[in-house]
Amino acid sequence: MRSIKRIIKIHQIEGYRIYCLFNNGESRIIDFKEVFNNWNVKLGDLEYPLMNSLDEFKQVEIENGTFIWKNLEIKSFDENDNEAIEYYELDPIVMYELSKEDITRKTEIGLMIRQARKEMGLTQEELARKSGTSKHYISRIENNKSGIELATLIRIIEGGLGKRLQINIT
Repeated sequence: MRSIKRIIKIHQIEGYRIYCLFNNGESRIIDFKEVFNNWNVKLGDLEYPLMNSLDEFKQVEIENGTFIWKNLEIKSFDENDNEAIEYYELDPIVMYELSKEDITRKTEIGLMIRQARKEMGLTQEELARKSGTSKHYISRIENNKSGIELATLIRIIEGGLGKRLQINIT
């Protein structure tokens, strides 16, 4: 089952670009100037105050895994005809689809494994056998087509490549 994309952190806001982290571990960039232009936002639309004022736009927060602007109130009525106030928010799946990968934050574990494997003269099949995985899985890791659990990474680095895994958090 595919996990539902959720936004878990805003790295930074630069103009109308939001650099954020999704729950699948991907850092992505959403260019809202481009989004608002594609949506043909104009005077009278809910998004117009955000598009028209950087100060209004920068009041974005994350709530329930998505962007929400509490400075944009949406008045409606509940099932009992009582006035209700909601805030402008955007679907995180749509935000993911409209975003682009932030390559400045991409960790190239797959590339590092491939380079080390080739330096040692190992094939993917040999590395897989030494680390207790499959050739197919090694290929997927090297091509950044699959995530990797820490325990498996340790097996590949230490068991398969005979190296010591060292992780730095910067």
